[in-house]
Amino acid sequence: MADLVVSFADSKWDGKQIPNGQQCNRFGGSANTPSLIVKNIPASPNALIMEYSDKSYAPMDFGGHGKIGYTIETGAKEVTIPSVPGHTFNLPEDFFLVQAHQNPGWDKAGAYMPPCSGGTGNFYSVEVKAVYDAPEGKESQLLGTAKLPLGTY
Repeated sequence: MADLVVSFADSKWDGKQIPNGQQCNRFGGSANTPSLIVKNIPASPNALIMEYSDKSYAPMDFGGHGKIGYTIETGAKEVTIPSVPGHTFNLPEDFFLVQAHQNPGWDKAGAYMPPCSGGTGNFYSVEVKAVYDAPEGKESQLLGTAKLPLGTY
């Protein structure tokens, strides 16, 4: 299994504090996922999966803030993943929904719910997985992973 190298493509993200305005609608934000640079991708994946989590709140951990896939060319060694708007199921081209965020009753439903703890100091992160997303009837494979802290809010 490859150790992916993931970093922010947008300088307003530093992994320490969630940038101002990047919180959920409930707390006045109008947020997107951060744009990410993924390096050290092994040869076989055809997709990257981003799993967004609130590590301080168990019900929203392990991708509870949404799991979104991004189609890549097989053989790509480095990819920049564009940002995706929160609170919607209308994903840009090359993106696909793996699992919607797990608490639409707390804030607006969608593929991704931005940090939504009300500024109480919860810690958010994203796990990026390189996968071979197999056609129906075939077995998909996990080929690499990395975790990146998004910051506290």
